[in-house]
Amino acid sequence: MARHPSLEPRLNARRDDVALGQRARLLAAMAGVVAERGYAATTVAHVVREAGVSRTTFYEQFASKEACFLEAYRHGVEVLDEDVGRAVSACEGDWRAKLRAGIRAYLESLAAEPLFARTYLLEIHSAGEAALAERSTALRAFSERYAATAQAAGVREPHPDALMVLCAGTEQLCAERLRDSGDIRALEDVFMLTAEAVLLGSTKES
Repeated sequence: MARHPSLEPRLNARRDDVALGQRARLLAAMAGVVAERGYAATTVAHVVREAGVSRTTFYEQFASKEACFLEAYRHGVEVLDEDVGRAVSACEGDWRAKLRAGIRAYLESLAAEPLFARTYLLEIHSAGEAALAERSTALRAFSERYAATAQAAGVREPHPDALMVLCAGTEQLCAERLRDSGDIRALEDVFMLTAEAVLLGSTKES
């Protein structure tokens, strides 16, 4: 999340530059506190203490704990998606090579940002209906990337529900590996195998 283009320069600004940095610090603090305590146990008091701002400042920026959390989640998803897109664009191989490059970037991005990884993979499920809707939006965005891969491979595009199953299933596997303190980057081969199976074995409904 801290690498989001609208946040990074603010996080790197002077601590006393309130006008520039307070929103960015609150978002970063929300991600850190939720990763440590869990969403349910996190309070606005915890977040403002971590961010070094007042409670009044928090409510000038966000209507609620939920609103702050959801914005932090969205920013993190945007960074994750940009990492994947950049890796795919930079790869000069065929569609399989690009698919693997995107999968590797997804896993490496999560591994490099453990606080966001906990938010994205674990705590999002505890944050209510609006959070689950945000998760669905993120999954569908990644589903569209797989659909583009099918087009590049010259095969019929899988049913959207099949792509959602692919995205949700691989995300769940990442979540289990994270809970077990394992290295999610080790899932690259199984992600690749599963993605190829869905992309090449699908039929398009009329």
